[in-house]
Amino acid sequence: MIEWINQILWAVATTMIILSGLFFTKKLKGIQFRFSSMIYRLFEKEEKKEGITPVQTLMMSLAGRIGVGSIAGVALAIYIGGVGSVFWMWMIALITGANTFVETVLGVKFKEKDEGKIYVGGPSYYLKNGLHKLCLGKIYAILIIMSYTIGFLGIQSNTITRSCQEMFSVSAWWVGTIIVLFSGLIIFGGVKKIADVTSRLVPVMTLVYVATAIYIVIMNIHMIPTIFIEILKQAFRFDAFFSAFLPTLIIGIQRGLFSNEAGIGTGSIVASATDSNDVKKQGYLQVLGIYITTFLICTSTAIIILTSDYTSFTSIDINGIELTQRAFHYHLGNLGTLIVFLSILLFSFSTILTGYYYGESSLKYILREVHSRKLIMLKVITLLFLMLGSILPSNTLWKIVDIFVALLAIINTYAILKLQKVVEKET
Repeated sequence: MIEWINQILWAVATTMIILSGLFFTKKLKGIQFRFSSMIYRLFEKEEKKEGITPVQTLMMSLAGRIGVGSIAGVALAIYIGGVGSVFWMWMIALITGANTFVETVLGVKFKEKDEGKIYVGGPSYYLKNGLHKLCLGKIYAILIIMSYTIGFLGIQSNTITRSCQEMFSVSAWWVGTIIVLFSGLIIFGGVKKIADVTSRLVPVMTLVYVATAIYIVIMNIHMIPTIFIEILKQAFRFDAFFSAFLPTLIIGIQRGLFSNEAGIGTGSIVASATDSNDVKKQGYLQVLGIYITTFLICTSTAIIILTSDYTSFTSIDINGIELTQRAFHYHLGNLGTLIVFLSILLFSFSTILTGYYYGESSLKYILREVHSRKLIMLKVITLLFLMLGSILPSNTLWKIVDIFVALLAIINTYAILKLQKVVEKET
């Protein structure tokens, strides 16, 4: 039943996301391809303010995007959907870059200040303030809490646990306890603490991971042309439309959206936290985040796997991280195992922090007035599910989160299409 619901929801979500992406690409004249504007806004001098800067929101959103989806998720896509799924991950990033720009503009446009004088925003707020659909906004906020605070963060801790067990053969309970302790220290520090930690972690871990991938590419340069030809060939298996092409397309899109979160609306939650009201700057930075996630991190993971002996790998309850670790070990031995372990530790940990922020922002929307006691309860629940995620089966977690993500994508796509005139006016 879960699998059947999942397939129906993703058929609807995929259609809506692709069509809306093409619509906004035409409407905004390919705004997601203005790379010089993105780079300019990234290095543009910012005014010194006490709040969260636009670049910090980029790092926070990258922390949310560059996690399990970019390492374990890519491996899972290749294992289940085949090599061609990588191509559709690229395509969905290019198409939905327009959606990301639009949802960011709306997030900044309709944001509010909470009781602590910190800006909050995202799809729930533009559903309420833009479309005057308070109830639908609450449904979106509840889904965020269910999918991120419970399911998505559970996958992060599950992946860290799997990686630790591969390295040290340690109990899942011990790993879960350590994750909970470190996450709790930062989560209880508040949103500014989360922004500070992620803005320091993300650039370092991204550079290390990409540098490792570049080294592996250089060492296997003779294989790269063949790999890219195979990706294109397997992406268009029209001779086996239902058994090969369609599953590859859907899995590529699923895992691509899970990794970069384009079109889901979560990036706009983080983008709204800044004091800046420059909607175009925030939009360009969030689109840049999509490209960094997909074309740097996800592609790096794919190449590392596809230049290894990945075809001989089999698993019953696959998380995805096992295949990535095997590929790193194939290329670099024990050093590779250590690099992927540290990468997944930092990527997943930073994602946990941003994922919690999504939940906190959504709770503030649902309850209007959120007292410290209620926030503490949310933090405790988050930490509890981080522990549970360490010990639950991977397949269960992935299927539940996939359903929630599809629902988020459907609601958000509906909202941005209805508010298209506001976006045109703002940009």
